[in-house]
Amino acid sequence: MTLENLAIVGAGIAGLTTALCFAQRGAASRIYEKTTQLEEVGAGLQLSPNVTRILDQLGLLEPLRAVWFEPEEVVLRSGQSLKKLAGVPVRHHAESRWGAPYAVLHRATLQRVLVKAVTHNPLCQLVLDQRVESPDAQVLRQGLTGSRPDLLVAADGVWSKLRNFVAGAPDITFSGNIAWRVTIPETDAPDFLDRRGVTAYLGPHAHVVAYPLTEAKAFNIVAIAAGVDPGEGWAARSDETQLALLDRAFSGWHKGLRQMLLTAPSPTFWPLFQAGVGRWHNDEKDLVLIGDAAHAMMPFSAQGAAMAIEDAFELAAQVCATGPTKGILAFETLRQQRLAKVRNRGALNRFAYHANGPFRLGRDLVLALRSGDSLARDLDWLYGYRAS
Repeated sequence: MTLENLAIVGAGIAGLTTALCFAQRGAASRIYEKTTQLEEVGAGLQLSPNVTRILDQLGLLEPLRAVWFEPEEVVLRSGQSLKKLAGVPVRHHAESRWGAPYAVLHRATLQRVLVKAVTHNPLCQLVLDQRVESPDAQVLRQGLTGSRPDLLVAADGVWSKLRNFVAGAPDITFSGNIAWRVTIPETDAPDFLDRRGVTAYLGPHAHVVAYPLTEAKAFNIVAIAAGVDPGEGWAARSDETQLALLDRAFSGWHKGLRQMLLTAPSPTFWPLFQAGVGRWHNDEKDLVLIGDAAHAMMPFSAQGAAMAIEDAFELAAQVCATGPTKGILAFETLRQQRLAKVRNRGALNRFAYHANGPFRLGRDLVLALRSGDSLARDLDWLYGYRAS
């Protein structure tokens, strides 16, 4: 079936990738973005093989590989002693085991590459400074009939307005986790940070992830603490108040790690919200939610952007094969099964990363007995996944 009128709301990673995936199958689209210009915001991203495989199919691997960093290993370390607990080899292992590379880069870098691909594709039209908050918005109507789009893709993020038009859509709730994000210039980064890999430092009720961003000549640092309630006025809190929360969450950690977190320049402070279980499409089956609008999740398996890109690829495949009605139903069934497994893995990681007391001792013992290859096997279902 040919889509005569395909509209996408949101020009983030999910929306831009959706346009490219439909274009690859010959379907034209218009992407509506509320901002007047696409700003280069955000922090680092981990791109695992399940998603770099899709980016390769879209012809984007070459420009990305020219600037991203492929880590030797993903390492787990104690946040209190810095002792290595376990490691999974990824640099050469990823392509031989999962058929695609594992890489890290700045979110802005990926967005730039996606924007360039969209603007150079004749089947994609990017419309800036256009807010769309309803499927009945006049700007969406085309032709003599003035009808709604054949398909409207809501890629408008965790605070999606279009989600309000899906009966039984997921609710958004505070997860009980706070994230502090910062980039540190390479020249200022402490010596204990690994220049060759991705490191997760684990501690009671909190963890820190650090890795180099080659194109930014900096380290990406994200610190996540559970059980920290920022209160209703979190957005207006002073830097001093936020640092006090950070200090309390990481008390007892390695002195160097704590100093790095407390003295890092211009940290961003974000309560993390997540989507529950619910429907992703309306009754008319001409509106579908993807990415964070459908399934915003915690970053405990580093799959937020990856799931959005998988969504885009599989939505285009299903809709272009059978049309919007059947395609949306197949997409929702397929993706909700996949997301349930990813969420379960994230919950397991959260338990392991934030373990305390006897659970921490048991975790460390189990990890000490596992080889890198055996840990990699646990990820075959995730990293080896091939989107349809």
